[in-house]
Amino acid sequence: SVLSRYENQITILSDYLEEFPETDEPVWILGRQHHLNTDKSKLLLDISARLWFTYRRKFSPIGGTGPSSDAGWGCMLRCGQMMLAQALICRHLGRDWQWEKHKKQPEEYHRILQCFLDRKDCCYSIHQMAQMGVGEGKSIGEWFGPNTVAQVLKKLALFDEWNSLAVYVSMDNTVVIEDIKKMCWFPAQSSGVAHSSAHLHRSALGQNKNTAGLCPGWKPLLLIIPLRLGINHINPVYIDAFKECFKMPQSLGALGGKPNNAYYFIGFLGNELIYLDPHTTQSFVDSEENGTVDDESFHCQQAPHRMKIMNLDPSVALGFFCKEECDFDNWCSLVQKEILKQQSLRMFELVQKHPPHWPPFIPPTKPEVTTTGAELIESTDKLFELEEEFEILSV
Repeated sequence: SVLSRYENQITILSDYLEEFPETDEPVWILGRQHHLNTDKSKLLLDISARLWFTYRRKFSPIGGTGPSSDAGWGCMLRCGQMMLAQALICRHLGRDWQWEKHKKQPEEYHRILQCFLDRKDCCYSIHQMAQMGVGEGKSIGEWFGPNTVAQVLKKLALFDEWNSLAVYVSMDNTVVIEDIKKMCWFPAQSSGVAHSSAHLHRSALGQNKNTAGLCPGWKPLLLIIPLRLGINHINPVYIDAFKECFKMPQSLGALGGKPNNAYYFIGFLGNELIYLDPHTTQSFVDSEENGTVDDESFHCQQAPHRMKIMNLDPSVALGFFCKEECDFDNWCSLVQKEILKQQSLRMFELVQKHPPHWPPFIPPTKPEVTTTGAELIESTDKLFELEEEFEILSV
């Protein structure tokens, strides 16, 4: 607790010291441009609207007997939560939605927030992410890298029927357009073609979502691109392309930071990156009886941190959200124009067809039997309860 108080004091002090400078240079935040001289308050409102997930303490032990705090090891998981939460806000509320303290928020906002509460039955909780990480070779309490957290989010999204996201994590620095379209498009039920139960289930979800203005048959896409932008330090040749990604309207920022210190990068000013820092330990917050959440501690209401791009660890993961197919097509055009233009070294590749030397691409589907997920954890708990009752009756 002493360490947590000290950490909070350092965070507050550093926030105070890191006020934005007076400059004519534009600030880019997740695809939106701001000018400090004319709309600084608008910029700070835009930043505070992002969901901010930090270390928490006093939640129920992970796995029943594991840690009840993620302080010291959960920072990359929290950054992954922040990137995904931004995708869900864009999905349900739109990029221009704003948060204001004490103002009543839409039902969808509270439902999004509940997905990330530190409880074993919330689909993107620290419990679910840590336990799903075991399948990726990470023990509970072990630090994740950007690629690992991306793989965990991809697997957990299969259990999330409400948001119905298609999560694509690129492989070998290559984004394959054909594979993404295969994953995001699915046939309508009325087509008369026989499909698997998984495809039928997705079609039903898609029809429900069409009333919200989505293209028929298109599952909203969360695209994550894990990258290595150098060996020990970021290669300066990538800097301009990296910054361009934050200008794209589909931008969800980037996961990265320094060795064993993860940050959620949401924009830049000049050659400095702007990020939300999860390294503040707060107490566990649960939802209230009416389904709302006391959300003040989930929004950073101080000036965000900044760091020089050249201090960034070269291992990062870029995030993008494409609600409709036209958003993805527009993203592809921007990548061709801004990222792949006459560069000696490309940050990543965008190809039309699935590489023939790769294994066939099979869109991921929810497994019938899983070794993780809220449903299994609940059923396991019930099994233990039955065993305890049996032992009592036996005595």
